[in-house]
Amino acid sequence: MTLALAAAGTSVRAAAALSPRWGAAVAMPLFGYVNKPRPVHADDEPTMLRARLRAVRIPGIDRRGVDVDTYEWGDGPRTAVLSHGWTGRASQFSVLVRELVAEGYRVVSFDAPAHGASGGRRTYLVDWLSVFAALQERHGAFDAMVGHSFGGLATLVGVAGGIDAARVVTIAAPADADLLLSQFQGMLGYPDAVAASMRELFATRYFPGEPDPFAWLSTVRRPLPAGVPLLVTHDHGDRVVPFGEAGRIVAANPASRLLATKGLGHNRILTDDAVLDAVLAHVSAQLAEPTPPATVEASAAVPVAA
Repeated sequence: MTLALAAAGTSVRAAAALSPRWGAAVAMPLFGYVNKPRPVHADDEPTMLRARLRAVRIPGIDRRGVDVDTYEWGDGPRTAVLSHGWTGRASQFSVLVRELVAEGYRVVSFDAPAHGASGGRRTYLVDWLSVFAALQERHGAFDAMVGHSFGGLATLVGVAGGIDAARVVTIAAPADADLLLSQFQGMLGYPDAVAASMRELFATRYFPGEPDPFAWLSTVRRPLPAGVPLLVTHDHGDRVVPFGEAGRIVAANPASRLLATKGLGHNRILTDDAVLDAVLAHVSAQLAEPTPPATVEASAAVPVAA
């Protein structure tokens, strides 16, 4: 645990000693805070330099408006949208970008607010959804969407909520927002009473008027529309998002297939050859008919060597 995180946890617990609501009020701004963006890896720079740079304007979580940097490669007739995760950036998809462009896709990605080259320090899933909507207005229906980690959850929530995408891939994605709140509680160490108040404050601030935002943010309680093929990829040894989340997503989505890997962790899975091949086959509709989720188990899924 970093000193900053330890200090934040101390502040939240001190406020919680006076009132759970006070503890939640102190914790809430920290929940959407993003650390300094990771740099672009040297291997990814050539791909990023070839991108066509644009931007979309979205409301942002404070509703004051924020400009989000977007990137486009290729000019094919099919559009694939790639969505990075928390503390990630578009450049993490560089290898997949090159593969998709070679297959004739127009590839679109973005740096969410407070990520990559985009400005700000706070964001949440609602911003990903706003970006999807803006990109859909620009490009029309998407032929494929690929989301990593938090971006995978956002992709599932977006398509379940009306974003038009023919095929979906998630990589190391959580099944719902409850996991994120539980992990946040574990990092800061505040009691369950504060966690309950956090859920109330979260719902009020990010989803005003929504009767049950946690159902709305759950791929288990609100799966993809019937007939949308889904490839779920996840590593058994993922230390950021537990592997069990993949099973929950697959079980809730009949038109899905699980690709389980070993030895790739949370991020290296993005560049593994076998994973990339499976993603390309899926978005190009070359996979066999999906296996019913009741029969899909980690031991029966396609293994990937470390």
